[in-house]
Amino acid sequence: MSSTPQAAPETVKEIERIFALQREHQWDVKASSAAERKAKLARLKAAVEAHADEIVAAVREDTRKPEAEIRVTEVLNVLGNIQLNIDSVEEWMKPVEVTPSKNAGDKAMIVPEARGVCLILGPWNFPLGLTFGPLAAAVAAGNCCMVKLTDLCPATARIAGKIVREVFDENEVALFEGEVEVAQALLELPFNHIFFTGSTRVGKIVMAAAAKHLATVTLELGGKSPVIIDEGADIDKIAADLAGAKQFNGGQACICPDYVFVKEDQKDRLVEGFKAKVAENLYSTGAIDKESIAQIVNKSNFARVKGLVDDAVEKGAKVAAGGTLEEEDLTVHPTMLTDVTPQMKILQEEIFAPVLPVMTYDDLDQVIGYIEARDKPLALYVYSDNPDNVRKVLARTSSGGVTVNGVFSHYLENRLPFGGVNGSGMGSYHGHFGFKAFSHDRAVYMHQEAA
Repeated sequence: MSSTPQAAPETVKEIERIFALQREHQWDVKASSAAERKAKLARLKAAVEAHADEIVAAVREDTRKPEAEIRVTEVLNVLGNIQLNIDSVEEWMKPVEVTPSKNAGDKAMIVPEARGVCLILGPWNFPLGLTFGPLAAAVAAGNCCMVKLTDLCPATARIAGKIVREVFDENEVALFEGEVEVAQALLELPFNHIFFTGSTRVGKIVMAAAAKHLATVTLELGGKSPVIIDEGADIDKIAADLAGAKQFNGGQACICPDYVFVKEDQKDRLVEGFKAKVAENLYSTGAIDKESIAQIVNKSNFARVKGLVDDAVEKGAKVAAGGTLEEEDLTVHPTMLTDVTPQMKILQEEIFAPVLPVMTYDDLDQVIGYIEARDKPLALYVYSDNPDNVRKVLARTSSGGVTVNGVFSHYLENRLPFGGVNGSGMGSYHGHFGFKAFSHDRAVYMHQEAA
């Protein structure tokens, strides 16, 4: 980030002023009761509800997402996440008693305590949902927070800032708008914890900045999430699942299926099923319904996706479905590529678009070997009716999470941790795991006084 422009001196001064306020105030926030934290969360929930239409309009302006998707991901999911924290924070805050191993008359416990002053950096693909979700967890855990949404979603950042200012004093939560230099200025400060959602490339920059101050980090990144289709699996269901997954947010989700392994004799049926479901979902009038699929976020990302597809075709890949890319409005039609090989860039970079490469395989060990040789993905999807093969895949691979015979389900279950591993992330959140991400487990040992 050293090559990027520097934030204006007055911006840096304002950031430093609010950081100093939060450092001073953090101890009062840390000592707050469950009832006080619930009240803050209730105010946040009420503000999101009150501004729901403005949120939808802002995200539409920034991303051209379908309104129904925005209502779910940027409003309903946020409200549900906040409510889960309200319902659970009292239980989560309770110390966990431990029986001392040497003197049973003493007392020992694990006390969750706030990390302190935290920085939350949000992404562009779900700009409010993946920022206010972590914020709710941070507030539940008793932290002060400084928040920065991506510069790619300025309208969403404006409404998010409006909500934050309505709900919180700046000495507890403050949101900053602006370009990348604002994030750079924030990363110069000695936060106690940094929560970042975004690319692996920027994740490395965030982690390097955190290392200067020994800040803990939660990095929610991405990677190439594989789909393994076992022999005998329901191809029609899988084709429909993949078409829906690639339509969702225009394939711009960190857990989106990124490539598929299928048996050669099932490939054609998978392609035809994918084409049929895409046609049903998006082409009922013959032309694509652009209100039902998000555009690619900006011109540079569109050019990147087009470059991946062009490179694959030049090296022998076949466009088996779709293949239309409309630069004037950044629309990529759901596309399936076959005859892809590992030498193609599309199998080396995260796609983040409604494009799905398909490879064939002879036996499961071949698939497992391919996955083992690469960075650990954020998600892994296995379609199989063979429990032994599922167990083998789980035993021989590593990923942030797994869904068997479906997509996205491990993300949607709030009782499961969500996060990556190594290249796909560090740490996890959702539900209680979000509270834990923003908490330190403090060991407390109390000697019984002598009689």
